[in-house]
Amino acid sequence: MIDIKTIVRSISFAFQGLLYVLRTQNNARFHSFATLIVVGLGIWLQLNFLQWCIIIIAIGMVWVTECFNTSIEKLFDLVNPASNPLVKYGKDAGAAAVLISAFLGILLGIFVMGPLLYLRILSLFK
Repeated sequence: MIDIKTIVRSISFAFQGLLYVLRTQNNARFHSFATLIVVGLGIWLQLNFLQWCIIIIAIGMVWVTECFNTSIEKLFDLVNPASNPLVKYGKDAGAAAVLISAFLGILLGIFVMGPLLYLRILSLFK
């Protein structure tokens, strides 16, 4: 049987983790700002269902990698708080995952919204 209290508690822990990421990670705050801009732009451009799906997946991909990267960094800090080349490589690889997902998100945003934005801007000058 499904225990609703356990599910609610799990969701609460997840939100605590997300709030921790937002409070402590400068890049996550930037991603929040970018998310708001992209969603606002999508509303203005009146994206269709498929376009919204692509944008939401791109945004989610960035957020998932940011949260995983924060987890990796904190785990490395716990295991070995001293400076260590292996820790640096692990943290750098986590940061690279965020960078790759952010670039992919930007590309998807350009592919989906670029033509619509171009047409919308052209229509403003007619």
